[in-house]
Amino acid sequence: MQVNGQSQQMQVDSRVTLLDALREHLNLTGTKKGCDQGQCGACTVLINGQRVLSCLTLAAQADGADVTSIEGLASTDGDLHPVQRCFMENDAFQCGYCTPGQIMSAVACIKEGHAGSDDEIREYMSGNLCRCGAYPHIVDAIKQAAAEMAKESA
Repeated sequence: MQVNGQSQQMQVDSRVTLLDALREHLNLTGTKKGCDQGQCGACTVLINGQRVLSCLTLAAQADGADVTSIEGLASTDGDLHPVQRCFMENDAFQCGYCTPGQIMSAVACIKEGHAGSDDEIREYMSGNLCRCGAYPHIVDAIKQAAAEMAKESA
């Protein structure tokens, strides 16, 4: 599989989740193990540009796929992805466990065209749960990032 733009070969047990493969075999610990039951979204990564819960995805299911974790969002020269930058500018951070999954879901939210309104963003992001209180800032960050990404692609 390709992980963050680099070819990776792993030999893992067929029962190993993508989350554990990323964290334990590739040492990419930015993707967090929250509930480990697919209920909190902390483990969200992108496979071929689509968001998935890596705790519910077997590593074997990602064989041959393009996987992006939080470590793969920023450019190689260190420039943050627009969503990362807008999360910072809008103080949209939550706890260290939830923020990476929130950012990965926000990237997918914008790329899949679900950032048209506050309600649409809230609905799309509802799979990422955190007990922190920065949800309104996340909507603002996603709206700003969507506008910036649309400007960049135009």
